Amino acid sequence: MQVALKWPWPRRIPLAWRQLARQRVRLLVALAGISFAGLLMFMQMGFRDGLFDSIVTLHEAIAADVVLISPQSTALTSMRPFPQRRLYQALSLSDVQSVSPLYIGLVNWKNPENRQPRSILTLGISPDEAAFDLKGLPENLNAIRIPDVVLFDQTSRSEFGPVAQRFRSGQSVVTEVGERRIRVGGLFTMGATFGADGNIITSDLNFLRIFPQRRRDEIDVGLIRAEPGTNIAQLVQELQRSLPPDVRVMSKRQFVEFERNYWATSTAIGFIFTFGTVIGFIVGGVIVYQILYSDVSDHLAEYATLKAMGYSDRYLLWVVFQEALILAALGYIPGVILSTGLYAITRSATMIPIGMTFDRASIVFILTLVMCLGSGMIAVRRLEAADPADIF
Repeated sequence: MQVALKWPWPRRIPLAWRQLARQRVRLLVALAGISFAGLLMFMQMGFRDGLFDSIVTLHEAIAADVVLISPQSTALTSMRPFPQRRLYQALSLSDVQSVSPLYIGLVNWKNPENRQPRSILTLGISPDEAAFDLKGLPENLNAIRIPDVVLFDQTSRSEFGPVAQRFRSGQSVVTEVGERRIRVGGLFTMGATFGADGNIITSDLNFLRIFPQRRRDEIDVGLIRAEPGTNIAQLVQELQRSLPPDVRVMSKRQFVEFERNYWATSTAIGFIFTFGTVIGFIVGGVIVYQILYSDVSDHLAEYATLKAMGYSDRYLLWVVFQEALILAALGYIPGVILSTGLYAITRSATMIPIGMTFDRASIVFILTLVMCLGSGMIAVRRLEAADPADIF
């Protein structure tokens, strides 16, 4: 005995899809335009977020709860020194467990293979404890106690030379940093940033040898570790009250936002990439509007006939909105696939931490829906001309 299965809904292709699929070339052009608009939005937002994430890589890795900087400092690449004694004043508070100085500077590194100079970010820390939560740093702290020994970031750009490869193969890596001959004593992992293509870490004493014009009692960043269970917000307030105004007190999270806000608001980066996203949105909206407007115009007589048959304006409007939704969904898929591939290529070529995220995918999908529905709302105004009296 055979039982016939029935679908709970009628087997019919929606009118909106049939109208779109009737002219396949036009449909493909529309989907290509929407995909391009989505791709443009994905890449602009991805570049912006990737650059901002790379900018705060060092800030996120700091092994401290509270940070001291000069009020004149604006970003990591333009830090201003302040008296180191402020750190020891902070150590007098009962909630402070330990303090350590951080020296920051840019100096020329000579590629050990071709001797080409390139600017590298140099970090001077106390070798008594790791100032950063970085892979490879804790086990190599003793190496930087030796004069003129540095640790090299193995994820630095290739322009600095095959340093990591030579070191791992057991070869001695010796080069010049600034006006000083140094030796690589170990490797760590941090990654290139928007402000620096490569990084080295050394002791505070070695840093001062590389930068002889710097004074030991003037540091760029003060790192403060709090006792376990300490309320960091209260500690920040207490330090602000107890320390002179020649130093700025921030939590680690505030320090991260301090850097991010500088690049987002005080430079052209945030505006450029946001503007690019807006351009992508507008381009996609214009393409969808042209497709829907042409479709409505081409079928104006049919819409008028449907009105004469008793179909309401609401039904006709819903048909156009369905077309917009179909275009948004089908155009979004190629855009997200292509963007994911381009993210991987960009990450491999530039070392910038860029990749597809759920939040970004959701935002672009919502923007694509808004773009298509908004264009549909404008296009349906053409339906006002679909008057049955003009047809019959």
